[in-house]
Amino acid sequence: MIPKRMQAFLHERLPERTWKNRLRRENGRCYMEFNATDVDRLARLGIEVDRLGPHLVVCMWDEEAPMEVGGYLVVDNLAMGKPAMGGIRMLADITPAAVHGLARGMTLKNAAASLPFGGGKVGVIAERSLKPEEHLEIVRRFAHLLAKYKPLFLPGPDVGTNDADMKTIAIENGLDTVVSKPAEMGGSQVDLVGAGAGGLVIALQALLEEMPRLKSLPQFQNLNIPSPAEITVIIQGFGAVGAHTAQMLEARLPGVKVVGVSDALGYLYDQQGLPVEKLFNIWRERGHVTRNYFYEVLLSDQWGVSLTKYSSAPNDLLRESAFCLIPASPISNYLDLDESTQPAVTVSRMGQWSVIIEGANTYSPDRARRAARARMEREVYRQRGVLIATDFLVNSGGVIFAAQEQLIKTPGELRIPDEMLGNRPAVDRWLAEHAEALQDLAEKRRKAGEVYREKAIRANMRELIDLLVADPDRLPCEAAESISIRRIARRESDRTAAEIMTPIYTIQEGQSVAEAAAQLVTTNSSLLAVVSPSGELVGVVTDWDITRAMAQSVAAQAPLEGVMSHPVIGAHPQDTILQMIEKLEHYEISAMPVVADGKAIGLVSADLLARKSLLRLLQSQIP
Repeated sequence: MIPKRMQAFLHERLPERTWKNRLRRENGRCYMEFNATDVDRLARLGIEVDRLGPHLVVCMWDEEAPMEVGGYLVVDNLAMGKPAMGGIRMLADITPAAVHGLARGMTLKNAAASLPFGGGKVGVIAERSLKPEEHLEIVRRFAHLLAKYKPLFLPGPDVGTNDADMKTIAIENGLDTVVSKPAEMGGSQVDLVGAGAGGLVIALQALLEEMPRLKSLPQFQNLNIPSPAEITVIIQGFGAVGAHTAQMLEARLPGVKVVGVSDALGYLYDQQGLPVEKLFNIWRERGHVTRNYFYEVLLSDQWGVSLTKYSSAPNDLLRESAFCLIPASPISNYLDLDESTQPAVTVSRMGQWSVIIEGANTYSPDRARRAARARMEREVYRQRGVLIATDFLVNSGGVIFAAQEQLIKTPGELRIPDEMLGNRPAVDRWLAEHAEALQDLAEKRRKAGEVYREKAIRANMRELIDLLVADPDRLPCEAAESISIRRIARRESDRTAAEIMTPIYTIQEGQSVAEAAAQLVTTNSSLLAVVSPSGELVGVVTDWDITRAMAQSVAAQAPLEGVMSHPVIGAHPQDTILQMIEKLEHYEISAMPVVADGKAIGLVSADLLARKSLLRLLQSQIP
């Protein structure tokens, strides 16, 4: 059945005629699809179409489920490659606009990491208080909804889901239809190995090397880069990312002090440094750290020698000072100038920091939020001299590790047999039989993820500083977005005719002008390939050729040979987008066939390139 919140939202936003025209039912599963041409309908859902996307928005639900099963899929952009990769977020009040914002973050994150995947996201509407068996059934049924989009979207875990849920999806849809699976399935176990956290630590290491170059900017003239023993860090959100970050900081930067941490129940702060390993163990055993540490350690300090501060107001951690702040809580609006947006803390009350490394998803394509972000950065970065490493440049460790499950292919003998899909006991037996090989595959992917993560995030930090030093007026958020868009533009420039061409219609060389005109109309095409009886391309005829023939009083029954264009200007299947643009402009034509071995295999046109190649990105980002 459709979730009540979803039904109310969609009926409020979409008129009845949209339901009638767009709703498709397939074996009890319901879909309403919208693409980038549905500007008005997407606006009703709170989504603004821009130069990047979205490519596809789907409202979906299972009307035959015994419980409420439904949500939204957003495939934002596929320029880096197909499918899009992103997490499944499970929340009671998730909206299409929120999912789109997260999907856009994935577009930029995957691009920044130079991963060959587009950006997407799923929002499942579900209460967090579900019983385990209810949660399992929702994930299982939603896997069936997503199966329709396997070529377009590759899911992983996010807030409200985990690697066990990815196992469920893999059991239903196949091993290679999901990422961040358990190691028993050859997966990377992103949270267990601290993939995201490791990226934040690498970013800090890289910035310690790169930041001295910022001294050329007026706000950083007095910048002091301390030795590791003098570096202090506060971590907002001591969850999977925050806890592993604290632990890895001690391992990779000996001497660094984690002086503050927070969670949902409060915060701890100690200028001398907190006992990271003890806090990590408390988190691993019981989840919440701050209050447990307060009761078990601070209150038992009968001599009162501890200088550790505890507060039940988590957000007040951001009023404390340290060299580095790492926001790792699922709160996108951690800092703002205006209290009306309800940030964790306003800029006027923030502590003193030298660098912020964002470990939480903070990016939003929403115009108001982008404007607010820019205002915040003008104050924090430009006036106060605090460097901000934007989320999608630094917290990509998770997607980098997850991507290895696709980049390092699953051998055929380690793929679950199709006849077993959906049969959990049978799959578990099959996994047990292949346990050793799958564990080896998981370890191979983990090691590849470590190497890739180090290289990608260091490159991003170097490029971030390059851009900021080159343009004193550029804000970190603008530099970060430019890095991702450059990656997309470069990928766009490398795309080939074979990747983007559309089908081409043909006509036999012996047919007449009238027959060609009729076929152009019925196929709604601007160009026909004229072929010989053996299928060889001998010419092309366009709507302009027909118009010119009529103006010259050519008989309607005249053979095509007299009006078609020959020799043919065509594209090779491996021609890049830029090569095709140059060819269209040089010959002053609007379309041309893609030719291989003397035969027309597809069509490219100026209109197609404008729609599929993000020309504005190419023009602004490619020298």
